Amino acid sequence: MPAAQRTPLLVFLLGSLTAFAPMSIDMYLPALPAMQIALATNASQMQLTLAAFFAAFAVGQLFYGPLADRFGRKPPLYASLSLFILASLGCAFATSVEALIALRFLQAFGACAGVVIARAIVRDSFDSAEAARMYAAMMLVMGVAPMVAPILGGQLLQYWGWQSIFLALVVYGSLCLWALHNYLPETLDDAYRRPLVFSTTVRAYGDLLMQHRFRGFAITSSVSMAGLYAFIAVSPFVFIEHFQVSPSQFGWIFGGNAFWLILASQFNGRLVRRFKPLPLLKASLLVQVGAGVMLLAVGWTDIGGLWLLLPPMFLYTGCLGFILPNATILAMEPYKAHAGTASALYGTIGSISGAIAASTVSVLQGQDAKILCTVMAICTTLACLRSRFLRD
Repeated sequence: MPAAQRTPLLVFLLGSLTAFAPMSIDMYLPALPAMQIALATNASQMQLTLAAFFAAFAVGQLFYGPLADRFGRKPPLYASLSLFILASLGCAFATSVEALIALRFLQAFGACAGVVIARAIVRDSFDSAEAARMYAAMMLVMGVAPMVAPILGGQLLQYWGWQSIFLALVVYGSLCLWALHNYLPETLDDAYRRPLVFSTTVRAYGDLLMQHRFRGFAITSSVSMAGLYAFIAVSPFVFIEHFQVSPSQFGWIFGGNAFWLILASQFNGRLVRRFKPLPLLKASLLVQVGAGVMLLAVGWTDIGGLWLLLPPMFLYTGCLGFILPNATILAMEPYKAHAGTASALYGTIGSISGAIAASTVSVLQGQDAKILCTVMAICTTLACLRSRFLRD
């Protein structure tokens, strides 16, 4: 079976599949305060809709990885996208926060297959150098989602109400399902298909966790990324309620934050032609620690308010444009024979780390940025310390 070729269409399709999480999360962030009022609940309950999404996103990846190694890359996507579409439709008509929490869990369970299988397709089809360029191109597409989603969500909220946000996700999922069926190639060669046996699957995950290389890169990137999950969890309340920005203004701030992630990932795609991924990863973590220190200083002194908080926030996020693709390449490189399983576990570790950070900051967060900045600084410091032990 021939491997996929790096074409603009393939980049767009894989980028769109990896964008389900930011589309599902970032688009409804500006609406959280309004939904809190409409559903007669409180901020903690609304944040549980995020926690439920993170939890299902973590668990679901473990489920789809072995399926993708057994049945190929496309069949699990058909099932997962169908579930995503139905759950999104249910969210649009939810009348209680309890129903919304349950539907968000199902929505995430459908959304998570895209990122697992997109990584597996890249591993099926490209060597390390080409994979780095492929990830950079995918992040250009994927990165548009956190830029556009909150802005679009703010506009939909203003003109048609919060329900329209979930109806837009139904349309997005339907278009991806149509494109998958018509244009995405199957990249798993029959020789690499693995039997679906529960004990074998558990053993495969255990073997991966025992591998110092895989475990090290997965934990490093996940803990670094967890700081961004913390930002996602409480930023609507910090910016809209504490800094008194409007939902539409929040969308522009959130989108601007994502812009730096895109820009950095494209720069990384060029740098990997001259430098190895590991030095780039370690250097970017050091810069991110510097951004974390600046966030601590601004968050606890409140000097400069919002406008002095944003530059280190943007720098922190921009560093992820170097950290995530390089760590992914280095973690996945040895595992062509079971790329789906490796991708699933890699993603699950990331989602669990993010869920812990998001839950922590949600429980402790006041109306200012102190706790958020502290959690972000701790995450990048731990990731940087862990990276000292990484070897290529």
